[in-house]
Amino acid sequence: MTKSELIALLAERFPQLALRDADYAVKTILDAMTQAMANGQRIEIRGFGSFSLSRRASRIGRNPKSGEQVLVPAKYVPHFKPGKVLRERVDSSAKNPDTQQPQAAERATAD
Repeated sequence: MTKSELIALLAERFPQLALRDADYAVKTILDAMTQAMANGQRIEIRGFGSFSLSRRASRIGRNPKSGEQVLVPAKYVPHFKPGKVLRERVDSSAKNPDTQQPQAAERATAD
């Protein structure tokens, strides 16, 4: 699901919410999550999962074009850990393909 699909779904599910307001709400939430992660904070959404930062140490890598060794600096990367409810719902959907939403099934067959 893309951000624009999420916005359209919210506007459809909540008719009192204009498309512009749904767009503003989604952007505000994503901006707040981005800012929290940039500040080194952990984000936990009950029933969905948690976002945290993982540190990757510096290492020696290779330039794929020339084969030359290059130093890859240390960095922080976002890490998502799904919650128990999300894992169970995904697992049950994977076991029972008939319960998948038609849109997801169409994407699977289109590939």
